[in-house]
Amino acid sequence: MRIKFEIPKDALVFETNIQVRIDDINYGQHLSNDRLLVYAHEARMRYFKSLGFKDEKSIAGKSIIMSDSAIMYRHESVWGDELKVSLSVPAPHLYGFDIYYCLTNLDGHEVARVKTGLVFYDYAQKKLLKAPMSLKDLIAPKLTTI
Repeated sequence: MRIKFEIPKDALVFETNIQVRIDDINYGQHLSNDRLLVYAHEARMRYFKSLGFKDEKSIAGKSIIMSDSAIMYRHESVWGDELKVSLSVPAPHLYGFDIYYCLTNLDGHEVARVKTGLVFYDYAQKKLLKAPMSLKDLIAPKLTTI
């Protein structure tokens, strides 16, 4: 059974473009599947930077860690393609939030959908933390593009 999920369109918060580099290409001469998580990470860091966060250890004064991820492969992408990565962030939960990524090429083909679950985490004590009360205001939908 295949993984299926929808991108929450009403929670779009950020867009950025990423170009497919030659070292992102696999033996099939198209975008390697493992690069999609790398692209998600790059887009997520650009989003956090647009919010004024230095890194993933300073999100509202706390650290985050990825708790899960899922990828739906939709269309082939090749070297030189410019991909638009759109991030949607629905309402946070008790311990963190999810980010949904929709990657499309400039021809309008949806290349992939990615979902990452992020939770707040104390690296020194190795335990989950509750999300800061201010989190909802910090990640509220307001579209930014870089």
